[in-house]
Amino acid sequence: MFGLVAKILLLGLVAALAVWAAFPLIEAHAWVGLAVEAAVSALVFYAYLTPRRLPLKYLLPGTLFLVAFQVVPVFLTMSTAFSNFGDGHRGTKQDAITAIQTASVVEVPGSPEYALKVVTKGDNAIAFLLTDPAGKQFLGDAQGLKPVAGVPDGYTPLNLGEAGARSQEITKLAVPTAGGAIRSSGISRAYEGRAQRTYQAGCDCVVEAGTGHRWTAHDGSFVDAAGQRLPQGWRINVGLRNFTQVATDSRIARPFFRTLAWNLVFAVASVLTTFALGMLCALALHTDRLRGRTLYRMLLVLPYAMPSFAMLLVWRDMFNADFGLINRLFGLSVDWLGTPWSARLAVILVQLWLGYPYMFLVTTGALQAIPRQMTEAAQIDGATPWQAFRRVTLPLLLVALAPLLISSFAFNFNNFNAIYLTTEGGPFPADDPTAGATDLLITYTYRLAFGAAGARYGFAAAVSIYIFAIVALISAISFRRTRRQEEVYA
Repeated sequence: MFGLVAKILLLGLVAALAVWAAFPLIEAHAWVGLAVEAAVSALVFYAYLTPRRLPLKYLLPGTLFLVAFQVVPVFLTMSTAFSNFGDGHRGTKQDAITAIQTASVVEVPGSPEYALKVVTKGDNAIAFLLTDPAGKQFLGDAQGLKPVAGVPDGYTPLNLGEAGARSQEITKLAVPTAGGAIRSSGISRAYEGRAQRTYQAGCDCVVEAGTGHRWTAHDGSFVDAAGQRLPQGWRINVGLRNFTQVATDSRIARPFFRTLAWNLVFAVASVLTTFALGMLCALALHTDRLRGRTLYRMLLVLPYAMPSFAMLLVWRDMFNADFGLINRLFGLSVDWLGTPWSARLAVILVQLWLGYPYMFLVTTGALQAIPRQMTEAAQIDGATPWQAFRRVTLPLLLVALAPLLISSFAFNFNNFNAIYLTTEGGPFPADDPTAGATDLLITYTYRLAFGAAGARYGFAAAVSIYIFAIVALISAISFRRTRRQEEVYA
């Protein structure tokens, strides 16, 4: 009985979510998305309302989550990598034309005027409630005008203080009209100005009134004869341009390959140093004659138990050149985070401190799985402790831990927090503020996508695909060598 009630409730929740999601899709005319949603909903009801198809009942939830959180993001990233999507190239060509025209609107003699009230809707976006001299009212936003009677449902007028606090948003808003756009003049008056730059379909260009200056559509932007582009462009497919830029554009190739080389060094050094120290600690405590092993193990695991983001911030302050604990403790005057090689050494030391407890734990478990008789037999055959470790213990450890070392390499190759929270990728060379000495490809990509110089989502997506390919190739080669090693020691 309980199972039946739970099934009814869960299927009811699925139906409610499907109906809730259908309305925005219909409003946006996203018929493909609506068809996919209907098909998925039908599949869910088919799987759980029929007494057969038992394997499908267990596989379906995981498959749907895999598609939603893995396949779809990968597909969107790949589609973005083949476009010029970024600042100035976010919407369609018509969106760019509208933005160009509304940005060039100025008030001219005889411009229609409106009484203005600023209103907000549920998502806190502002809109204009306009009243013309004849008493007709209109609601205006970035999409255009529509006639209303009073304040529409869901909208709230702003008082003078609230409107004053959002004056920048009010000034920025332009309501497109057939002849130009409506802009605010203060917080109680608006005017319908005339666009000084208009689009002409005949030449597929934007022409400036008065001067006749012209910008012709080319490669997702409007460009004049001197090569100057208007800031508003549109999204287009650029093919492999984002991928080939990495190799053909020297301004991009130099920082990219420099960052890639350091990225490989950082990932390998992080894995080797943490594994070496963790293994040494595990070997030191892998003896029954040592008293207090439990206490020692608890102390060694403490760095792993603390929040890594907080510890990274603490280490950043400890490496500070002026008041850092490391310089004060050892009487040094090293600018740890100010020069390239000292900053790189610093982040590797931080990774060593944060990562060795994990390696200590997994190595301790692997050591306990190795029969002591094997090392004892090696010693009976005359092997020294070092020879027994190198010929017996270490190979068996690598067979057990190789997959974990490979996954640790992949994690450290994309270890965003380790760099961003300590050095933020710096120090940066004077001639290139986009790629710092300690930047990994992931932090370099983040700066390209969300940096203050302007977002370049298309190029950043292409770099992220390169990152995936590099990690996948190295991991595949490592797993292949691991399988060969397993066959030798099987």
